[in-house]
Amino acid sequence: MAKVEMYTTTVCPYCVKAKSLFNQKGISFVEYNLNKKPELRDEMQKRAPGARTVPQIFINNESIGGCDELYALHKQNKLDALLA
Repeated sequence: MAKVEMYTTTVCPYCVKAKSLFNQKGISFVEYNLNKKPELRDEMQKRAPGARTVPQIFINNESIGGCDELYALHKQNKLDALLA
């Protein structure tokens, strides 16, 4: 199973949507909530240069982007291969 990590904030609707997709697929993920640990924003930006918005999603330590990119992979039937 793939390692999934996601940088989020508490009230972000895109974060909720991304988490919902992973939950529907039965995929566990590590969530880094930037409201609870704001110091992790620098780490997020180092891992995904230029990233300023949440969610920022990583599968097996590779940045796939945010919620829109996640759903694009899902619609293109490419997400399951990344998660396998």
